[in-house]
Amino acid sequence: MPEPSDAAPAPAEPSLEEQIAAYQREFQDLDPQVEQIVSALQRLNRRMNVAYGRQTATLGMSNAEWEVLKALVVSGAPYQLGPGELAKRLGLTPAAMTHRIDRMASEGLVTRERDETNRVRVIVELTHEGREKWLEAMRMATVFEEELLQDLSGRERQLLGEALTHLLRRVEDTQPDAEGRLNDLN
Repeated sequence: MPEPSDAAPAPAEPSLEEQIAAYQREFQDLDPQVEQIVSALQRLNRRMNVAYGRQTATLGMSNAEWEVLKALVVSGAPYQLGPGELAKRLGLTPAAMTHRIDRMASEGLVTRERDETNRVRVIVELTHEGREKWLEAMRMATVFEEELLQDLSGRERQLLGEALTHLLRRVEDTQPDAEGRLNDLN
């Protein structure tokens, strides 16, 4: 059995051009311009998630936890949501959301309490520590995002933002599950 240092390095991901050429070879009806846009968006999203994951890891939390903190902040003061609403916003099953909330509560990022007006309802609330972690993650993300877009002029940023928002709306309007939780998870 070869030693770990003797193992061949994993092959590099093909360039976009190589990927599109391979697709065209196998599927002649492919529009290379459309494929370049879609593939670039997919790769950018994947690489940005990796970069955000590195940043949140330095804060002792995961991207998944950051997403929960973000959903609570976006909900506005007093930064409370029910577990079901959180699951729906994040596209998770209730069981996955419960596991995530358990972990975050044990880390002091959120609290989970019964609603005093409806004892059946549970409320997840952002703690001071959770808000501070979210703010620090946002500071780090802002630096990363500014570096990412540094070569684009203000007008190019505006146009890119408008184009991406237009694409997002198209997906949300045409895909039944695009607003979050998948229908088959209900």
